[in-house]
Amino acid sequence: MTSRPLALVTGASKGIGTAIANALGPTHRLLLGGRDPDSLATLAAELPDAVPWRVDLTDEASLAEATADIGSLDVLVHSAGVAALGTVEQSRAEDWRVNFEVNVTAVAELTRLLLPGLRAARGHVVLINSGSGLQARPGWGPYAASKFALHAFGDALRAEEAGSGLRVTSVHPGRTATPMQQAIVAAEGRDYRPEDFLRPESVAAAVLAAVTATPDAHITEISIRPS
Repeated sequence: MTSRPLALVTGASKGIGTAIANALGPTHRLLLGGRDPDSLATLAAELPDAVPWRVDLTDEASLAEATADIGSLDVLVHSAGVAALGTVEQSRAEDWRVNFEVNVTAVAELTRLLLPGLRAARGHVVLINSGSGLQARPGWGPYAASKFALHAFGDALRAEEAGSGLRVTSVHPGRTATPMQQAIVAAEGRDYRPEDFLRPESVAAAVLAAVTATPDAHITEISIRPS
């Protein structure tokens, strides 16, 4: 019997990452990346073939060790991210560093380490970006700059791997009902109403569509907004 394809989803312990894991679970073996061991264990128990993959994405040595045995990888979904917001005047160097370290540098390093396995499988890299990766709003500069950089990373990777069969998709959701969004809304001094935002499952459905597209179709970019 042919083994099911293998997918690694970072940020799987909550929000969009959890929704993506649930969407891929029926058809893929899953490595579930995330910070919360209890949430990862619970999610793994609910899926047919999933195991927690708890690694600090900003620790280069740990990342290298954790990826060393992944010889072939069909799907890599980068859903982990942070959102340190603030105006240019308010934001200190650390605010810029943390956004870029998690949202860009960790993504680039994990992808680099897994490129041989992705090439071997003619796999797919999915970058969960943001509407802020297409348009910067006042007070969102550090976060938006990191997401613009993530978009550029995806474009560069796609161009460089054009001959390898690797597909690269950037997904730009609008504001989505997640714990991160709840914290952002609280910082804005507003009441959080999940129904005002995209559902994580809607973003996951778009990811599944890209990953399961026919071999002749390379979905390079998806932009999703609340209706």
